[in-house]
Amino acid sequence: MKLKITCLLFISLLFICFTHVLAQPLSKKTVFTHADTLRGSNGPGRNWWDVTKYDLHVKFNIEDSTISGFNNIAFKVLNSGEKIQVDLQEPLLIDSIYLSYSITKGTGRSEKIEKFTREGNAYFIRDMHLDRGTHGVLTVYYHGKPTIAVRPPWDGGLIWTKDKSNSPWVSIACQGLGASVWYPCKDIQSDEPDSAEMHITCPDTLVCVGNGRLRGKIINGDGTATYDWAVVNPINNYCIIPYIGKYVHFGEIFKGEKGDLTMDYWVLDSNLDKAKKQFQDAPRMMKTFEYWFGPYPFYEDGYKLVDAPHLGMEHQSATAYGNGYQNGYHGTDLSGSGWGLKWDFIIVHESGHEWFGNNITSKDLADMWIHESFTNYSETLFTEYYYGKAAADAYVIGTRKRIVNDVPIIAPYGVNKEGSGDMYYKGGNMLHTIRQAINNDDLFRNILRGLNKIFYYQTVTTKQIENYISTQSKIDFSKVFDQYLRTTQIPVLEYKQNGYQLQYRYTNCVAGFKLPLKIIFKGQRWIKPSEVWQTLNLYPEGDNTFSVDPNFYINTKKVD
Repeated sequence: MKLKITCLLFISLLFICFTHVLAQPLSKKTVFTHADTLRGSNGPGRNWWDVTKYDLHVKFNIEDSTISGFNNIAFKVLNSGEKIQVDLQEPLLIDSIYLSYSITKGTGRSEKIEKFTREGNAYFIRDMHLDRGTHGVLTVYYHGKPTIAVRPPWDGGLIWTKDKSNSPWVSIACQGLGASVWYPCKDIQSDEPDSAEMHITCPDTLVCVGNGRLRGKIINGDGTATYDWAVVNPINNYCIIPYIGKYVHFGEIFKGEKGDLTMDYWVLDSNLDKAKKQFQDAPRMMKTFEYWFGPYPFYEDGYKLVDAPHLGMEHQSATAYGNGYQNGYHGTDLSGSGWGLKWDFIIVHESGHEWFGNNITSKDLADMWIHESFTNYSETLFTEYYYGKAAADAYVIGTRKRIVNDVPIIAPYGVNKEGSGDMYYKGGNMLHTIRQAINNDDLFRNILRGLNKIFYYQTVTTKQIENYISTQSKIDFSKVFDQYLRTTQIPVLEYKQNGYQLQYRYTNCVAGFKLPLKIIFKGQRWIKPSEVWQTLNLYPEGDNTFSVDPNFYINTKKVD
């Protein structure tokens, strides 16, 4: 960095990328294609079979940036169907497909699929005629030079780079883009494998780190080694990620709500000393989020932070870390309050996704607010746990300047599109506002913990989350969700003031919007505005200055 202004511009660009590329704003003129529908919908090639396991075998050829291997896709038939859709993104190619299946225990069939067709990034096996209850395995062989990430993790794909010692460093970032950028799979969020294995072959001078537990390492005798990693819990396709590099390991045991949790840290050998200091935020994070959200969801697979050649991602049980061993977001406080420099943004935010994103997953990419809004708010909850409620309020309110209100947070369904990047800061402020309206932090905490218990290991819709919050709080927040998730309008409380008389109503809102508000008017009190003018009369004595509690994300306007 030559000048201070260059640093500031770089940080600004990083922020813009994080908030507006990871959650790409959807143009109002977007035209969706047949390919979008194939990628994003649970169509006839997907809706009748359920993936139960991925058993992935891949060799990474660092010399020419190619990969090759196969994926055993175990599945069960839910209803009769005729075609199976397997996704693999160009320029990767499927070489061959084999099908083995059994109808009853002790009987089975195995065959090579002689004919399959391709429509862009989707391959179809037709005339299947498998009966309900059938269990099968598709073995898909493939090879090629996969898409290379231009600006990971926002513009995803394979990352072939080198560390400071000029040693190879390889990984992948593919949220939104899809796991089919590097392996054949059923690439839709609504169907997670119940478990997964990765058998990754790489140069034997390097180490491969993956999700879950290391089950073994084989020295192949040809200059390569194969690392076997496995998770025993359901996992998102895009979270199954290997990291290959000059890794070293250290770890600790966290005494958590479900007993001993292994917390492992895999870092480049040159970063070991820095990591031992910076990663002290990891157990602090775990203590906070187990308090607010309930037990870490993946005790059986453990928790890991892994040095990554990009900023960070919520890869389940193997969180990618690339924040430069500094507090804040690349050293800056996104809230401008100062509190964001007290902790490492990537450790806190990306780990928060273990609860919201990995444990609870949206069925459709359009509902990604379920991942990002709750995880954004986890930053506020972390701040509150260690630094108090005033600090947390300052943090979340400070992030409002990042809100754009360009397009709605929820995007069109069935086409693999995310909505506005406002799912981060606007979504977090929506949850903060809902918390104020509930006005009972014990109940709010129980709702957060209840979400992670009721929807444990599930893929969900927005309506399921909305209904749970409204039911548990005994407050109908349906119009609040409509307002903040489905429009770009921020409610305005219009008010008139005449001495001890206050008149008020909501404008710029959806029909039926009724958010209770805490106000200051001759003391602190609650009002329940609607779109109809209401009047509050109080005795004239005392200060009649009017304001709305700033923790509510609304605008105010005094009218004559």
